[in-house]
Amino acid sequence: MKRGYQKMLIIFFASLLLMYLGLYFYNIVEVKKGEESFPPKGKFVTVDSVRLHYYIEGEGKPIVFLHGAMLSGNDYKDVLHLAASQGYQGLAFDRPGYGYSDRPEGKVTPISQAALIREALKEIGVDEPIIIVGHSWSGTMTLSYAQQFPEEVAGIVLLGAAMFKEGYPAENGDALSKIVTTPIAGDFILNTLLRTALGKGLAKSTVNSTFFPENAPEEYLEETIALGFRPDQFKANREDVLEFPKTSKKISSTYSNIDIPTIVVVGEKDPFGTIEQGKRLINEITNSQLQVIPNIGHMIPILHPTVVMEAVDLLKPHKFD
Repeated sequence: MKRGYQKMLIIFFASLLLMYLGLYFYNIVEVKKGEESFPPKGKFVTVDSVRLHYYIEGEGKPIVFLHGAMLSGNDYKDVLHLAASQGYQGLAFDRPGYGYSDRPEGKVTPISQAALIREALKEIGVDEPIIIVGHSWSGTMTLSYAQQFPEEVAGIVLLGAAMFKEGYPAENGDALSKIVTTPIAGDFILNTLLRTALGKGLAKSTVNSTFFPENAPEEYLEETIALGFRPDQFKANREDVLEFPKTSKKISSTYSNIDIPTIVVVGEKDPFGTIEQGKRLINEITNSQLQVIPNIGHMIPILHPTVVMEAVDLLKPHKFD
């Protein structure tokens, strides 16, 4: 009887091991296929041993675009075309750990990411004050950049941005992020489940809720599954979600010291409380204004690129005479 029980245990654990290995190698194959479907199309720059991928288009006054917590600098592909056609040089980075940019070792925060992007700009040769545009999660990162390097920023545009801990959807963290960033359980999920039907269902739900009440382009969901649900990028995203409340709480008390022209753009139908965040920010920053755009949601760079450049145009009377 005892020998039979031991045999059953061996079979059970062997089956678990085989299932894990099967899912693990399936995950590897699917990640490779995804990267082949959406290869890097920009350029690379290395700073502090970290290789960053970025898109660049046009010549003229530099505008640096920072994407939110979803995908990559490619979120701004249509905006970059518009910026170039209007006489600007547009640069859109894959933030550290996203797209094809490396993630630095150790703790990564909106503050450290801003500093890394700044070093990358210096390496590329951008040496005049920039307009900096941040979407969603990058609201705090954008303002951190302005706080750290005020003489190097000519104007700020925030798009559906989060800048304060209070009102941030995960202001107290969230269960998925905490599990995924836990060593054993997190590694299991990241390396086995992201490319299964469960992971793809989560990707679809995430994209749909982020674009709500508008519709996401079909290719955006495909790119989210291909790149956003790779183990390293998904983990970077979850780390950023947990880090955001800490950093925003730390730096928001000095937003009032920012004296750079700032345009805050939010969609009237944005479901993430960004109107309230925008109203609070313009009460902090004297040289700012809030634009609430009727009948649009959260994903402004992808669905409404003209809105982005119209916001940039509002900065002209301040700095570009």
